[in-house]
Amino acid sequence: MTQTPAPRQRPSQAEPSTRSPWARSMDREQQREAKRNAVLQAAAELFNERGFHATSLDDIAARLHVSKPTLYYYVKNKDEILLQCVNQGLAMTLEGIEASRAAGGNAVDQLRACMQVYAGIVMQPFGMCLIRVGDEEVPEPSRSELRRMKSEIDLAFRRLVAQGVREGSLAPCDPKMTAFVIAGALSWIGRWYQSGGEYSPAQVADQCVTTLLHGVLGQAAAPPAAAARPARKARKPLSRAVGD
Repeated sequence: MTQTPAPRQRPSQAEPSTRSPWARSMDREQQREAKRNAVLQAAAELFNERGFHATSLDDIAARLHVSKPTLYYYVKNKDEILLQCVNQGLAMTLEGIEASRAAGGNAVDQLRACMQVYAGIVMQPFGMCLIRVGDEEVPEPSRSELRRMKSEIDLAFRRLVAQGVREGSLAPCDPKMTAFVIAGALSWIGRWYQSGGEYSPAQVADQCVTTLLHGVLGQAAAPPAAAARPARKARKPLSRAVGD
């Protein structure tokens, strides 16, 4: 008697028996992006420490403990690395400022939040790179694009200052000049700040923002002698004194 063969069971669609070697392509792409970001991070740190021209691709590769040819899987050349580092700093700044403004509040609240964001970013490697590397070191046409993006930061501060003046929460001033002072003072943090110092980045940002918003002059106090001096008797009017 011939036995009828059992029907072949179809493999379950939920649990495939063989995994495709392409199934984790997203993971590979994420790994490549993570390695590319590591290259940019290391480069930004070295540009800040030594300067752009004094930093070579060999230096970047040595910091990452990889060979120089390995870097070419992720970047074309040193100019592209610089451009991407500065772009990262600009993008972080613009996103942070926009988020601060979107959070709402009056002009002073938004201005303070934007200043805090900006001060915090210029103490990070990409933000510091943005401040320490001059536009002239970035080749065209990227140089013009970077200047355009920097102008957006300036305009954001100008708009908030002008709004504060209209609201009466800020003293009357020239928004353009005031925005220059704010951005200039906060940008300079990126040149003198050193990690591991007496103050944390948050403390540095708080103190600088507070100083810019409130100034350095205290309220004038009355002289101690004037407060302790007894009241004098009122003198006779001059006309009566002459007639006596």
